[in-house]
Amino acid sequence: MSMRHARPPRRARGTSSGRGGEPAAANEPSAAIEIDVVDRQRVVRIGGRWLARVVRAALARQRIERARLCVLLVDDRRMATLHRTWLGLPGPTDVITFDLSGDEPATVAGDIAISAETARRTAREVGWAARHEVAYYAVHGLLHLVGYDDHDPADRRAMRLRERTLLTAAGLPPPPRSRRAAR
Repeated sequence: MSMRHARPPRRARGTSSGRGGEPAAANEPSAAIEIDVVDRQRVVRIGGRWLARVVRAALARQRIERARLCVLLVDDRRMATLHRTWLGLPGPTDVITFDLSGDEPATVAGDIAISAETARRTAREVGWAARHEVAYYAVHGLLHLVGYDDHDPADRRAMRLRERTLLTAAGLPPPPRSRRAAR
């Protein structure tokens, strides 16, 4: 995947919003877990509460009890700006993860910026719903925050297996096997 990591100087704030079906394995909200979904795009209809429940289910399956996360949904234009600003690379990418846990070692903390426009394009290529692709990117970003990486083939296989496990734990279909070669 073209997922990238960066460390910004401060954390974006926002609130969960939107509509959507509830993942089957979603847990009740916990005071020790804060998930904000900020939707700054108009390309794909994504329920903020639905996406927060997907992330919460993934956290539960990972046995993570403390987390502060912000999931930012943007279009390709905004993602290209983030990509250039934080990683010095041109054009949009699918997801950029900002690890902010340095000051809170016992807490998973970070921002996950997702291009809904890229998700829509990729979803069409692989044959599943755009909102499932967005959820996939959120889970992928979360796994980067907890230490998974996908730079070598063995690590990539382990990460893909965990992504499938977390998505199905959230009541979603596993990602299609025909992922793009760049992933």
